[in-house]
Amino acid sequence: MITEVKPTLMIREIPPADRPRERLMNQGAAALSNQELIAILLRTGTKQESVLHLANRVLTFFEQLHELKNATIEEIMSVKGIGEAKAIQLLAAVELGRRLAQQQTDVKFTVRSPKDAAAYLMADMTSLKQENFVVLFMNVKNQILHKHTIFIGSLNASIVHPREVFREAVKRSAASIICAHNHPSGNPAPSPEDIEVTKRLQEAGQIMGIELLDHGARCS
Repeated sequence: MITEVKPTLMIREIPPADRPRERLMNQGAAALSNQELIAILLRTGTKQESVLHLANRVLTFFEQLHELKNATIEEIMSVKGIGEAKAIQLLAAVELGRRLAQQQTDVKFTVRSPKDAAAYLMADMTSLKQENFVVLFMNVKNQILHKHTIFIGSLNASIVHPREVFREAVKRSAASIICAHNHPSGNPAPSPEDIEVTKRLQEAGQIMGIELLDHGARCS
């Protein structure tokens, strides 16, 4: 059963059996609250407040836990009491969780249509503040082998070089690829740059024998 610990208490004031680390060892990670899990990652509080209070401050700042997924190190460090080291610890844990979830999904996910690809990518591409150019690499059964972010920034035909895309495709023994990027502006209409990138990737794919199944823009 998940229980909340009063954030105002210092760790030394909490009975040993009720401290986050001890509870994790004795009851398992699933029994801990979000506050306690973050406290374990942060390790220590400040001179003015306990690590539990600091963890509670992080949760209050981001309001929804999933907002941490796309948080930058600067945003996390804007929480009072969080320095660079603690922000890095949180980001590393979030990224490991994201990769684990992605790996579990990759094993099962088969792309049968552009809508399937859009649904697969939606969770990671929602709320991104910069353009991300992402490629899905698939086998002959259209099962996802790997997802790779080629670059982050404004889409430009001179930056998105087919060489980078198909080098990874060959490395993964992919039979086909799907490319996608987000439009933070919210406008899903393809730009002239989008069309040019698609054309170049199609031409390169024909030469390489690796089909480009789709290249779409997703709104953030």
